[in-house]
Amino acid sequence: MTMNQHYQNLVQKLEEIAHLNGVMSTLGWDQEVVMPAGAGEARAKQMAALAGVIHERMTDPALGDCLNELKEKNSDRLGEVERCNIREALHSYELETKVPKQLVQELAELSSRGQGIWVMARQENKFSDFAPVLKRFLALKTEWAQRVSPDLNPYDANIDLFERGTTMDMITPIFERLKQELIPLIEAIQNHPQQPDTSFLQGRFALDKQEALARKISQDIGFNIQQGRIDVSVHPFCGGSHPTDVRITTRYKDSDFIESLYSVIHETGHALYEQGRPYEFGDLPASESLTMGIHESQSLFWERMVAQGKPFCSHYFDTIRATFPDNLQSANVDSFYRAINTCKPGFIRVEADEVTYPLHVILRYEIEKGLFDDSMRVDDLPAIWNELMWKYLGITPPTDTLGVLQDSHWSGGAFGYFPSYTLGAIYACQFYTALLSEQPDTEMNIATGNFAPIKDWLNEKIHRQGRLYTPQELVQRVTGEALSPDHFIDYLTTKYSEIYQLG
Repeated sequence: MTMNQHYQNLVQKLEEIAHLNGVMSTLGWDQEVVMPAGAGEARAKQMAALAGVIHERMTDPALGDCLNELKEKNSDRLGEVERCNIREALHSYELETKVPKQLVQELAELSSRGQGIWVMARQENKFSDFAPVLKRFLALKTEWAQRVSPDLNPYDANIDLFERGTTMDMITPIFERLKQELIPLIEAIQNHPQQPDTSFLQGRFALDKQEALARKISQDIGFNIQQGRIDVSVHPFCGGSHPTDVRITTRYKDSDFIESLYSVIHETGHALYEQGRPYEFGDLPASESLTMGIHESQSLFWERMVAQGKPFCSHYFDTIRATFPDNLQSANVDSFYRAINTCKPGFIRVEADEVTYPLHVILRYEIEKGLFDDSMRVDDLPAIWNELMWKYLGITPPTDTLGVLQDSHWSGGAFGYFPSYTLGAIYACQFYTALLSEQPDTEMNIATGNFAPIKDWLNEKIHRQGRLYTPQELVQRVTGEALSPDHFIDYLTTKYSEIYQLG
């Protein structure tokens, strides 16, 4: 066969795998959004069977032969996209072939069962019901790590799954710096006598009005509803099977419209990345999103940098007040801006403000490190969690539902995921700084509701790059410098010193 024939053979195999993964993603969305509660056992078996089929395709010796042929030939004659597909496919193949089918299926089935067990344990505030799932996941993910990356620390191997090339040695110094800077800032804010008035954000807010407002703003900033959906789930997420089928969820409370609105904006950021991917490359690795940290940078870019800024508040304040006139009658743009940027330690990560949020992530990161190096025991996690919450944020959760049981990640075995959230915040701030440098009229555009230049810039600089570059290369290309926490720390310090009039 010629190189081109080998490459077309590879394309056929990779696109079939992508389509099967799309089915798996749709099943996962269905499970969290509309599946009957009693169908959990059957769904677990379905997803385990499908995981087995996907694993067989991904470990097919014929795929390996094809990749090896292409690796040995002179690939300089191929384009950048083709070389990326070969590189990424080879990386995946080498990972998958090191894991036996039985382990893959057990992980998939435990993930499906674990989600239902977590939901019930959360509802009933019984960590002891979830602990066995967590223990089993730790054993399986340690075995998985030892098979795929025997030279790495098991937790580093799990981090690498979400942030390739990132290790504890890289993350820990950044997180220590954030603790050093943010804990005193939070204390200064909490001790300041002048606190923003948030009373007008309390009350009752009709759910249908919340939903209509969130849908409007999501579409205003660029979400293509013809190729997407917005639904309700226990934990907000962005899913779907393809850039033409992107599904986001939120959760509504009639006592708080800000949570659902900014949750939708956050998930819309993820969705814009997915809808902006270069699927004209084909359903192939080069068209896929990069890492979880880069993905999170896109959601935080829209949620934090854009939607929590004063220009955005100026543009939407009249619309929001007209939606909830009884509640916001006494508010104005300035008081609304200060209210939605209130810094106040809370129990729930997804509801946390941008100053306290990194400490929620650091807490989880340190717990995961402790679980993998055996310095922490699963049965002790509720107490450890509460101790760290007090140490970092000065509050103690009254229940495990508001503490150690709040996140869905561990119910799916997603250890190493949490650091991506704060890495994403650092990326987002650095990207926004670069955007302001290239488009000085950005904040004026936001104030007039002209979001297209921002979306186009993100499409061009990040979304359409797929996996052509490493995260480090992408950040350097977009911003002209390596990733640095300095922009993030300076941004938070400046913004919140102004809001709280700190000396």
